[in-house]
Amino acid sequence: MKIVTWNINGVRARIENLVHWLKESAPDIVCLQEIKTVDEGFPRLEIEALGYNVETHGQKGFNGVAILSKLRFDEVNRGLPGDDADEQSRFIEGVFSTDKGALRVVSLYLPNGNPVGTEKFPYKLSWMARLERWAAERLALEEALVLAGDYNVIPEPVDARNIEQWLGDALFQPESRQAFRRLKNLGFTEAVRAVTDQPDVYTFWDYQAGAWQKNNGIRIDHLLLSPEAANRFASASVEKHVRGWEKPSDHVPVAVALDLVAA
Repeated sequence: MKIVTWNINGVRARIENLVHWLKESAPDIVCLQEIKTVDEGFPRLEIEALGYNVETHGQKGFNGVAILSKLRFDEVNRGLPGDDADEQSRFIEGVFSTDKGALRVVSLYLPNGNPVGTEKFPYKLSWMARLERWAAERLALEEALVLAGDYNVIPEPVDARNIEQWLGDALFQPESRQAFRRLKNLGFTEAVRAVTDQPDVYTFWDYQAGAWQKNNGIRIDHLLLSPEAANRFASASVEKHVRGWEKPSDHVPVAVALDLVAA
């Protein structure tokens, strides 16, 4: 079973790329971030025509997450618990039946947190603390769980081509990286780093200053696997070539393959 995360950076602006990629890559479950549309504006028909079920948690103009799945949804949960005042659409969870039991897949879009000296950075850290609490509860279920998304965290210096450019950025602050590490240390396996420790593995290239042409990238899109999911781990990959398409997102799809089939 192929599960992919992709910050699409505007699903209506990228629908042709998305449809082309779905046909080429043939994922079973896709977690999209930054769909940048309300639920009613999501281009469902084009995606459903390819055999996908679609669930969204949208927001006008920015943020917004979605899950596309060839498997039928058994359950859908929208919004990260823990703060009833948080109106930003950054979290959706789908539950599916497999031959090995329940599979939970989350599409998450973690707050950017910039500028660091504003209220945006504490919001990022509080959101990460809520995610950690939620994840600890879900891990207690002892089910296959995949936390897939744009974490807006550069975990280590090796995850940036020029880390000195990011030293003052919220994505590389010690607090952000420590929060990501605490989440992983609950018992998650990070899929990409389970297959390679090499540098120059990136998932985002800015539109500015020829970042793509210079391979001046960072790795901020991650797939975290619970022990039960990691036990079924087969492979992970970054579909980098998509960044070179016409009208690309500044992120690329990141995939994990698990030894699971639909029930």
